[in-house]
Amino acid sequence: MIDITAEISGVKLETCVFNAAGPKDATLKELEVIAKSASSAITMKSCTLEPRKGNPEPRYCDLPEGSINSSGLPNLGYKEYVRFSSLLKKYHKPVVASVSGLKLADNVKIIKVFNNSEADLIELNLSCPNVPGKPQVCYDFEQSEEVLDAITDVCKKPLGVKLAPYFDFAHFEQMAGILRKRKLAFITCINSIGNALVIDPDKESAVIKPKGGFGGLGGKYVKYTALANVRKFHELLPHVPIIGCGGIYSGKDAFEFILAGATAVQLGTVFIQEGPSCFGRIQKELKDYLKKKGYETLEDFRGKLKTLD
Repeated sequence: MIDITAEISGVKLETCVFNAAGPKDATLKELEVIAKSASSAITMKSCTLEPRKGNPEPRYCDLPEGSINSSGLPNLGYKEYVRFSSLLKKYHKPVVASVSGLKLADNVKIIKVFNNSEADLIELNLSCPNVPGKPQVCYDFEQSEEVLDAITDVCKKPLGVKLAPYFDFAHFEQMAGILRKRKLAFITCINSIGNALVIDPDKESAVIKPKGGFGGLGGKYVKYTALANVRKFHELLPHVPIIGCGGIYSGKDAFEFILAGATAVQLGTVFIQEGPSCFGRIQKELKDYLKKKGYETLEDFRGKLKTLD
């Protein structure tokens, strides 16, 4: 019997595979599609204090190996997601709230309300790359400390943070030092790689409208950066569960993330491109790959990546 269950801060997942915040999770109808799928949790849209229409269309484009988007946090406002968290409980799956207030006071207010909601986990988005004029909090280490101090003071539910990709060992270590001092239930690595530019050479044009065509890169293009982030944070914070996200299209991809140290994985671009069938397919492929390898549980190999002498 192959066991691919996972647990994050006492919240049990039937498998380690579920959806990432962002794709097809803004409305109750969309969330119910996820709930009825094989996704092992229901992650809701990253929410702001007030409803947002997001950036002008076109703001998403499929690419041969992934996607580019500059959505700009379109969502219904946090009150709707608090309400949805209760309505989704009938599906008997953990509900993950994603919070992405445009300023610290917004985040504090939203978190306080989610404390009394039916959400099981709260993922604080420190890494949205697609709001014009707003820097990513997780690239400003002083601001990250200020935000986390305020949020951890008020949050009563298991709290995790979603991080942008880091590219330098010094930055991994600096952020790990900040996270180590706060009680966090999990870390999600990574959000899309910001400020990519995709050009249509036939039209001699960018493929999306916002920000002059600049947007977040996702899918297979970011897998290896995501693996590096998972691995490094697992090395630096070995007791904090890590949710891997970025370029997971197969069971073998999921295996690699867990080998690097992830406790669970989230699916984003593949969910947009394939639909809800991706959850069951990747779970089956992961089980088949473990059977081929002779592993029975995720703990048999989690974090046991070999390095070359």
